[in-house]
Amino acid sequence: MGPPVAPPRPALPRLGAPAQPIRFEKWGDLESGGFGGMNSWKNPVLKNSWRIGDVPAMFGLPSGLFRCMASNGSGDAGFSRPQSIDEAPMPLYPWPDKQRPRVCILGGGFGGLYTALRLESLVWPGNNKPQVMLVDQSDRFVFKPMLYELLSGEVDVWEIAPYFTELLKNTSVQFVKDSVKLLRPSDHLRREPGVSCTGGIVHLESGTVVEYDWLVLALGAEAKIDVVPGSAEYALPFTTLEHALKVESELKMLERGRFGKKSPPIQVAIVGLGYSGVELAATISERLKNTGTVKAINFQTTICPNAPPGNREAALKVLESQNIQLFLGYSVNCIREVYASEDSGSMVADAKEAGGGYKKLVLELQAAQRGLQSQVLEADLVLWTVGSQSQILRLQPPDAPYVIPLNGRGQVETEETLQVAFQQADFAGWNLWAAINDRPLLPFRFQNLGEMMTLGRNDAAITANFIEGLTLEGPIGHAARKLVYCLRMPTDEHRVKVGISWFAKGAVDSLASLQTAVSNIIASS
Repeated sequence: MGPPVAPPRPALPRLGAPAQPIRFEKWGDLESGGFGGMNSWKNPVLKNSWRIGDVPAMFGLPSGLFRCMASNGSGDAGFSRPQSIDEAPMPLYPWPDKQRPRVCILGGGFGGLYTALRLESLVWPGNNKPQVMLVDQSDRFVFKPMLYELLSGEVDVWEIAPYFTELLKNTSVQFVKDSVKLLRPSDHLRREPGVSCTGGIVHLESGTVVEYDWLVLALGAEAKIDVVPGSAEYALPFTTLEHALKVESELKMLERGRFGKKSPPIQVAIVGLGYSGVELAATISERLKNTGTVKAINFQTTICPNAPPGNREAALKVLESQNIQLFLGYSVNCIREVYASEDSGSMVADAKEAGGGYKKLVLELQAAQRGLQSQVLEADLVLWTVGSQSQILRLQPPDAPYVIPLNGRGQVETEETLQVAFQQADFAGWNLWAAINDRPLLPFRFQNLGEMMTLGRNDAAITANFIEGLTLEGPIGHAARKLVYCLRMPTDEHRVKVGISWFAKGAVDSLASLQTAVSNIIASS
């Protein structure tokens, strides 16, 4: 008996007059960050379902065609409400093989990239191995939980933001650097005689049209900073590589501008004390040392309210040891810009009146808890770490109620959502394999393995859920965290390169510390 032959693509049920397509006015940077939620295109004939958290993810096989796909968020993108567009002929993307299934993955963060690599690693019977396209506006994959190490100088950009072409060079995955303009699931397509059936089409901003049989939406969330007056103009988010490089540039400018002068210390304000805010506060405070102060504001009266107690206690201990000023139980009312006079130090709203002084930002804080008084803080740099918005806002046109987005509460990628992305990408890849080969799908069950957070160049906190009450802190926690992240890098080749680089840097740092200790002993003797 010869090898099994891939079945022809079945026809999709006609659902009446075509609905309006879903148009994306803004797509943004697909590679950045989000919650490991699931998205699906739901047809009335879909019956299979499984649940992720409190959101049901619909999976189905209408006429044998798997048209619903899981996704983890990993992108900075936005969507507008559906609009009508004029039909215009556009060039079709030339898939190499017209017979094998076509999988289009939108978004190259953890969910998108790791799903593509999972598909590549599976053994496919016969001619069923799909052609996989990965679309992302950026040319780099970003390991976001380690963006803080860029500010501390522990890592280089290539280590945590390798190029997609480098990661995928030994695979059959086709990477396309582009952004998405329009998405048309099959329910939006007219059925023309003689036209092959597809799961839908994607219009790219470059003008190319991509037909697909299976679609993976890995779009995630973007930072939402236009929350209060002045936040969008004067605050910086910290969710993408570009954000991290911008913050690094601002810090360098402040450090150079205040170097060797009798200037006031650099003041950095951080809004939000979840994981991201705490990690930023600890990293920047350690970097500035005696040249600056960090002020951290949080609406709750505690830091990291959702973190395990061990991690929260370790983080609070580090923040207190670094004399970080905590403003707990406050919300930011507005942010405005003023100028400080170099002569008198007085604050004015006009740069001319300041007589060549330097810019300052003023944050007006409103008490969120009883018994607290309103505060006014000054800062040279404001970092915003609270709030995010899903990249799939509500893809449900009024004339197409069968289009249902799940993951409506997209979150920026952090350690607590990163492990969801890893696990969902694994399930998404497997369920694609199962659907293509007519096998039963697996329900997703998230297993929380623990949480990690960096607290400085040689400090971190790790809580493992499989060992109750165990929290690794200090240098041991820091080393364990870097080891885990090294093992989670996308490919074996990149793991080896990063591991060697980190080992060499660690050896140099250890030697420098030893020399400093010996010099201190000799000097004191």
